[in-house]
Amino acid sequence: MSVQRSRIDLLRHGACEGGEIFRGSTDVALSEEGWAQMSGKVATVDDAHWDRIISSPLQRCARFAESLAGEKGVPLAIEDALREIHFGDWEGLPHSEAQQRDPEVWRRFWESPDEASPPNGENMADFSQRVCRALDKIAERHAGESILLVVHGAVIRVMICHWLGMPMGAMTRLSVPYAGFSRFHVYRQQGREPWVQLHFHG
Repeated sequence: MSVQRSRIDLLRHGACEGGEIFRGSTDVALSEEGWAQMSGKVATVDDAHWDRIISSPLQRCARFAESLAGEKGVPLAIEDALREIHFGDWEGLPHSEAQQRDPEVWRRFWESPDEASPPNGENMADFSQRVCRALDKIAERHAGESILLVVHGAVIRVMICHWLGMPMGAMTRLSVPYAGFSRFHVYRQQGREPWVQLHFHG
């Protein structure tokens, strides 16, 4: 019985204007460095052919995705469910300032992110659910294709935990640098549930 394989690549956006802050839903542009980081990463990817590119609506992802889709001559789709988590009271704050303002919430958020959420921000369980649903729908809708998702750090952490069967509390243990790249293969065979393998992360 034949096996159908899909390839799902994940690319995080690069460094942004404004430095190291909680930007979450704050819609800021890539810096020149960030654009160069993403361009450089794509240039090093083996088999950098995609049937389509799907991006978060936030400009630090969408503008690069639009440029890359034009360069590659492939369709681009914007998926709202792939936007970054909303960090509530921490939006726009440097990490150190957020830690000083809410030290106990900060500690819980990084130690048990599946059980803690940013103050007045998006509930972590809701965030994880919307990302996982979107990822599974994309994989099903585009079965057999090669897809590039241009997304955010927390989004990628949730996706990796979901597809590898890891507890969501492990997400803060995953390093996802600017312009970080991950590659998954999704296999489908009639009569079986789809299964996933991580082929590259870095």
